[in-house]
Amino acid sequence: MSEKPDAFKIAQQQFLAVADRLKLSPAIKAFLSEPEALHVFTVPFVSDKGDTRVITGIRAQHSFARGPAKGGLRFHPDVTIDEVKALSMWMTWKCAVVNIPYGGAKGGLIVDYKALSDAEKERLTRSYARRLAPIIGPDLDIPAPDVNTGNEEMAWIANEYANVVGHPEPAVITGKPVEYGGSLGRGSATGRGLAFCVERYFENTVGSVKGITVAVQGFGNAGQYAARILSGMGANVVAVSDSGSAVYNAKGISVGAAIEHKVKTGVVEGIPGKKLPKDKLLELEVDLLVPAALENAITGDNVSKIKARLIAEAANGPLTPEADAYFAKHGVTVIPDVLANAGGVTVSYFEWVQNRQRLYWTETEVNTRLREIMRRALDEVQREAAEHKVNWRTAAYMLAIGRVVKALQSSQGF
Repeated sequence: MSEKPDAFKIAQQQFLAVADRLKLSPAIKAFLSEPEALHVFTVPFVSDKGDTRVITGIRAQHSFARGPAKGGLRFHPDVTIDEVKALSMWMTWKCAVVNIPYGGAKGGLIVDYKALSDAEKERLTRSYARRLAPIIGPDLDIPAPDVNTGNEEMAWIANEYANVVGHPEPAVITGKPVEYGGSLGRGSATGRGLAFCVERYFENTVGSVKGITVAVQGFGNAGQYAARILSGMGANVVAVSDSGSAVYNAKGISVGAAIEHKVKTGVVEGIPGKKLPKDKLLELEVDLLVPAALENAITGDNVSKIKARLIAEAANGPLTPEADAYFAKHGVTVIPDVLANAGGVTVSYFEWVQNRQRLYWTETEVNTRLREIMRRALDEVQREAAEHKVNWRTAAYMLAIGRVVKALQSSQGF
């Protein structure tokens, strides 16, 4: 089995490559190559058997240059300090690409969270929240859900934080239940934001998204919403896949019926169409491929088989650097993850704004504001790529890093 790539080294290499292109000073490169703050905690909790277990908790805060730090919490046995540091850096760039006033953060617990009982999950999460309380806050660091966490965990953390500070403060965290200060439209935000990017791309290039053929790898939350919204815009979703198999239908898949089938059965197999091995979906000749599953789905080994004319990354890191370089050489546009899947953090920002104002928006208002931000960010990245003759990932990084650097130069004199 090949060794897992070092995510933090990759994140640093990506940053330094663009930093050199931007001719940044050694001081700025040193400052942004590491998180501004890294917290490692011992997190005790009582198991159902009555004994006390101690788990390691982490929170990396990469940047406060443009505002409070923002990023998710993942509870998984494979969480590492370097992974959390990398993810916090990527969150800084993602927030800056769509120009929302946050820096990046990430956190996690090194634990087999799925193996815990519901009561153990709550005791552990609340204990972690008490450790986090001194270093998070609505003007400091605003966590959110990630791997194995959801609105329930966010509600527990918000409640523990309120107990510590002595008053309710829903803006301390996003991804909460709507009844507890969460935002309407948050569940669909990642897939919807991607669809808005794709819509704008085709408006800018061929005139319309109508009639384009789409394959979606990974039919979870982001993949389902991306497929549903693109289909509603007039695109023709011809293939979907999950971890078991893929289904292809040249005439088009009824996305609503496909989602209903997946929710009911847990698999895409059985959706009307031709069954394919899951990896074959990536090789279909379509206008748009949406990798919405795992990282490293397209590598140097399979990239030459990809025939899609546009790739929009719903997942984080679905392309390896080798695949990225191949697409750039062959003129295939990739809308990178820091732009394409930034709808989630954008609506998290909307949730924070609503919490601060104690004034809540309709779902239509949320979606309208999201569309405006995603379309504007797509235009900016497209212009940057054309002006500097670079691929879209490099353009997005140049835009994001440039914004963070300007904030540092104006506030801290770098």
